[in-house]
Amino acid sequence: MSAHIRHHPDPATLLSYAAGALAEPLAAVVAGHVSMCSRCREEVRDLEVLGGVMMMAGRPDDRIASISSPRRHDSGKERPAFAAPSAERLPAPIAAAYGLSFDTISWRRLGPGVWHHRLALSHGARGDLRLLKISAGRAMPDHGHGGEELTLVLDGAYADQTGEYRAGDIQDVNEDIEHTPVADRGMGCICLIASEQPARFKGWIGRLFQPFTGM
Repeated sequence: MSAHIRHHPDPATLLSYAAGALAEPLAAVVAGHVSMCSRCREEVRDLEVLGGVMMMAGRPDDRIASISSPRRHDSGKERPAFAAPSAERLPAPIAAAYGLSFDTISWRRLGPGVWHHRLALSHGARGDLRLLKISAGRAMPDHGHGGEELTLVLDGAYADQTGEYRAGDIQDVNEDIEHTPVADRGMGCICLIASEQPARFKGWIGRLFQPFTGM
């Protein structure tokens, strides 16, 4: 699948992920992308090696501990092993963390042609993480963001003002971006989406239902 991936996390996002400094919901989405993308997988490994060298240079007494201890997210959970996803299941990090596959997701209706499955975060973790399924040709409400938002396409595709995103692609946006994602007219779209803060919907419908959806 890596050969078909065209959109990757921002370098700063990937650096934060490799350092274990990325917020838990955002880290989960990056982990999903990295498990599908050999290019980013190699970059993360290089960044972790570089980080290990810097730690050893600054704290020589902790060399053995820094090498033997597994890298963790800020949530305290170990990063799952890299593995390519199959057509029947979610990316390995998500499947392992939540015990889910595409067939076992309990979808809840979010609106006309839109369903979601919210994923629980560790106690005290901030932000939002959920799976989103959008029917063919359906547009999400126009919105901006209160912080960073990451969207990983798992199946199908969608497009917005910034381009088209297909399986394995990740869209990395912040408060400077406003967009109206539209699911592919033939396939629809299933995404894993994480955000630091609730979206800023432009229309009254999105604002009306936001307290009930948590998005």
